[in-house]
Amino acid sequence: METTIAENTNDPNKVRSQIEPPWYAAYPEARTVAASITRLDLLKWFREGKMPGRDFVLIDLRRTDHEGGTIRGSLNLPAQSLYTTIPALYSLLAAAKVTEVVWYCGSSRGRGTRAAGWFADYIAGQNNSTLKSLVLEGGIKGWAAAGEEYTRLMDEYEESAWTA
Repeated sequence: METTIAENTNDPNKVRSQIEPPWYAAYPEARTVAASITRLDLLKWFREGKMPGRDFVLIDLRRTDHEGGTIRGSLNLPAQSLYTTIPALYSLLAAAKVTEVVWYCGSSRGRGTRAAGWFADYIAGQNNSTLKSLVLEGGIKGWAAAGEEYTRLMDEYEESAWTA
């Protein structure tokens, strides 16, 4: 999404029209479409006793819209600063023998898919066939809207953030 600054060339106190590129324009497009995981499948992992941080890693990519709670055990790594940290993140996750990384943002249609794709690209470049980069379908909004069974698995859950 592009941001446009208002134009008024007759008023010296106003800024001339300009379009600022989106934050992700500074980075290459992902070559890989990462696989997805449904919220029900992620819920099943929790029910089976799988632990985020041990059996899989959850990454919440939200930055300024990080209110209302997050899925239990998630790391908050804002998408806007992620790309340059991918090699270090990969090294940590590979050394820890993590097999699945689940990425999400508000809807997982922008930052979530982009980050999962970038990480999948990096994994492929390392010839790693054991680590999977997955995007959570529906993002945190879908998770929070799915009901109490899901919201009970949120840290700092604030209902008013999801019902407005």
